[in-house]
Amino acid sequence: MTRVGDTASETAQGPAHGTASGTRDGAIALSKDGLPTWLRPVVRVAETVEPVQLSRFLPPENGAGRQSAVLVLFGEGERGPELLLMERAGSLRSHAGQPSFPGGALDPEDGDPQGQGPLRAALREAEEETGLDPDGVQLFGALPRLYIPVSGFVVTPVLGWWREPSPVGVVDPAETARVFTVPVADLTNPDNRAMAVHPRGHRGPAFLVESALVWGFTAGIIDRLLHYAGWELPWDREKQVPLDWRA
Repeated sequence: MTRVGDTASETAQGPAHGTASGTRDGAIALSKDGLPTWLRPVVRVAETVEPVQLSRFLPPENGAGRQSAVLVLFGEGERGPELLLMERAGSLRSHAGQPSFPGGALDPEDGDPQGQGPLRAALREAEEETGLDPDGVQLFGALPRLYIPVSGFVVTPVLGWWREPSPVGVVDPAETARVFTVPVADLTNPDNRAMAVHPRGHRGPAFLVESALVWGFTAGIIDRLLHYAGWELPWDREKQVPLDWRA
């Protein structure tokens, strides 16, 4: 299982914008049928957003980069809409303890990276990492592929609706410290927002939620989704959270 390194402070061109029911076998079809009303703004983002609106880092024109996918899974919890996240194990050599979306590199059996490969990879990795039942996930879109220059990953954020929630938790403690959900209300709360600043000078949006600092690639996706979905509230961009050299 190859993890996508969460190192970019800004997020970038992707497979067909679309609107899938998750299945372990057979074709995967993107579907908007039966989605809750509050997800409509996110569907609109998937259908209309341009790569340059997400990031200045676009995938190399020569096709270089390791094809990967993450699952951006929206559910509905006790406090309304929420997102599924996981936290990397503290013993890992890189990005220890860093929150992220479930995801990783495409395997050959996932199929065409320009077709259904990212959809399969996102569901497969989420099942392997969190125990999620993919049959309860309805995929409804994908954002443009994003590029993480420092790691060379070309990442497709796959959007899903947790139509039938299933139990989730740590599958492999050597890779994952915990699996948790974050209410969208907490992500939009200005008190929980800041700019993460790396000693090398990189800056990017961050979220202080669920006793975790969400930053880098994952925070960049969340930030842009909140913005273009019209959910963002004014927040203090002068508020800074310093990162250490190991981040």
